[in-house]
Amino acid sequence: MVPTAVRSVDVMRRAGLVPLSRPDHVLKSAMAVRKYGPIAGAARVAATRDSAAIGLVDELGSLTFSQLDRRSNALARALAANGVTEHSVVALLARDHRGAVETMLAAGKLGARLLLMNTGFARPQLVDVTNREGVTVFVADQEFTDLVSALPDEMPRFTAWVDDPRTAGRTLEQLITESDDSALPPPSEPGGMVLLTSGTTGTPKGAPRQVRSPLAAAQFLDRVPLRAGEATVMGAPLFHATGLSQFIISFALHSAVVVRRRFDPESTLRMIEDNKATAMVLVPTMLQRIMDLGPEILAKYDTSTLRIVFTAGSALSPELGNRASKVFGDVIHNLYGSTEVSVVTVATPADWRAAPGTVGKPPVGCTVVLYDNDGNAITEPEVTGRVFAGSGLAFAGYTDGRHKELIDGLLSTGDVGHWDSEGRLFIDGRDDDMIVSGGENVFPAEIENLLVEYPGVVEAAVLGVDDEKFGQRLKAYVVLEEGAKTSEDDLREHVKGNLARFKVPRDVIFLEELPRNATGKLLRKRLSDFG
Repeated sequence: MVPTAVRSVDVMRRAGLVPLSRPDHVLKSAMAVRKYGPIAGAARVAATRDSAAIGLVDELGSLTFSQLDRRSNALARALAANGVTEHSVVALLARDHRGAVETMLAAGKLGARLLLMNTGFARPQLVDVTNREGVTVFVADQEFTDLVSALPDEMPRFTAWVDDPRTAGRTLEQLITESDDSALPPPSEPGGMVLLTSGTTGTPKGAPRQVRSPLAAAQFLDRVPLRAGEATVMGAPLFHATGLSQFIISFALHSAVVVRRRFDPESTLRMIEDNKATAMVLVPTMLQRIMDLGPEILAKYDTSTLRIVFTAGSALSPELGNRASKVFGDVIHNLYGSTEVSVVTVATPADWRAAPGTVGKPPVGCTVVLYDNDGNAITEPEVTGRVFAGSGLAFAGYTDGRHKELIDGLLSTGDVGHWDSEGRLFIDGRDDDMIVSGGENVFPAEIENLLVEYPGVVEAAVLGVDDEKFGQRLKAYVVLEEGAKTSEDDLREHVKGNLARFKVPRDVIFLEELPRNATGKLLRKRLSDFG
């Protein structure tokens, strides 16, 4: 068997990340990642290779990698003058724009730990996470001023995106303008970053990340054909593992990243056309909103440059993936992973064609095993088991000392799934989402995917609710297209005609929208609030 490192190098060579004709570039890239971390290291290398290459496009315009490098030098010096050291924790609460990216770069150059905050936080979550993670400096967009006011007055804070200059306080642009933009000496070691789990209740846990090897990029590039010097439209937010991972990969490939502070489906299509983007990174709810624009608006924009529609973060239904394929072509790349494990599997367009709904196969450097409840590995197809995975990007434990369950060195993803006969993985649902109705085990995903195939249904979610006779009965929450006349009986008959009788929802509740968090994850426990 070819060693993983050799395979990884070959994957990166095909992508243009490792130009073997220039071994000095390979060495410089590896050294930069080790010194500054994956974000600042990649930007520095890109700036030296081609000073005119566009690195970032946002609502204020474009910045070259060279401009980003110099501006983040200035910001790093200003932050250092305000007390940021290698022992600091810099919290970032911002939408996607240059200020957020420059903060990431500056933190890397100082060796400070970067904490990426969720823009959907409430005050209690913000305060809890800030205290637990030992935040020393806070960078936030002006729109979050009221939220950040809950923090101690003595904590230094700076404004990333300005809405009203009269009340913006100390801004990043001021810090950059007033500081020296020459290069800094490297920190003694990279500070790393902390991602927050996109949990649906309580305070999110912190999952630290420390990427020391550029070979880690191969885990994404093995099954997603990103190439050097292109452009990626980033719909998924940068604080989310999906957006952040693809942002880092794009920078490593010296490709432009195109962002917008708030996701807008039609603006996303316009960004593809304007930047001749070859990749679009989304969570499935964003793809749903794009498809819901309808054929007339979809046809207005030239998206023929797209080779990759990259989805992750939650389940991509067969119906939605197939519909997107008809519009954008054979470009669906469906990634399955988590904040803790990182990438687990990726479905290529060929996988999706053969088995819509699959999350595909593990890329180079990733190991995936299904286990039964007794800890025995499951190898035969169509048998459901608990999903465990491991790779060089998996975390080493939460910042509060806790860890995910481990078997044979592999981390639990919290999901259950099965292999098909071709070795493709399917996720059947969350381990704790299983419903036991009349003694039968039911996972919601199968029913939800079937419901959204019915004409007029946009989204669906299925819960188990207490029932005296069956223990639990199934209740479906459904969102319909505007003007659709579908009834409860129509949907029950549709399920009855395609699945076992015990999988038919007893109750169907129609909603205007399903409750989701800032990253598009369904808030199942809030569904019961709607009856």
